[in-house]
Amino acid sequence: MFPVLFAILAGFTHAFEADHLLAVSSIVTKRDSLLLAVKDGVAWGLGHTSTILMVGCLIIVGRVAIAEHTFHYFEATVGLMLIGLGMYRLYKIIKMEQHLRTQPHFHAHPHAGHRLAYGVGLVHGLAGSGSLVLLVMSQIPNQWAAVAYLLVFGLGSVLGMLLASGVFSLPFSRALVHNYALRLGLTCLSSTLCIGFGCKIVFENLTA
Repeated sequence: MFPVLFAILAGFTHAFEADHLLAVSSIVTKRDSLLLAVKDGVAWGLGHTSTILMVGCLIIVGRVAIAEHTFHYFEATVGLMLIGLGMYRLYKIIKMEQHLRTQPHFHAHPHAGHRLAYGVGLVHGLAGSGSLVLLVMSQIPNQWAAVAYLLVFGLGSVLGMLLASGVFSLPFSRALVHNYALRLGLTCLSSTLCIGFGCKIVFENLTA
């Protein structure tokens, strides 16, 4: 059981990396429901696991060789995605403020779908899969055991992001935080950090 528990723990802690948290925090700021935010976290984890398994099967089972520098471009894609998420969230804030000025009783009703979170998870999984798969291959010689490890790792990341998305959504819930200006300020801060960290990732990986 120890290898299984270690894989779950590794996946769980992996979910708490800075770029993952910033991306999901940018998504859950639009949620006024803890349940919807948690579902976003699960969707992110499932997307993340889907890509890791796909890349893992290609490399481990299919013996497909992927050049190392390719993963730098994948990481840069994550940076661009973070920039896009942050800018889109700021745009939605501006639009909402305009509506509030013209319609004081306007209430935003965000779509309950979780496709965005799943797509963000897919991109994150693609970026981080290379080093993870190579590490697993070096430690686990049996190819199916290696794939099983990646699956358990992915399930751990689902659990980690489920917790993280729930916690991050709390400051943006009208039920818990009644100060609109505070919620708005936290949303702007989250979006700005998302953009800044995304620029850092792009620069580091395109100049490597």
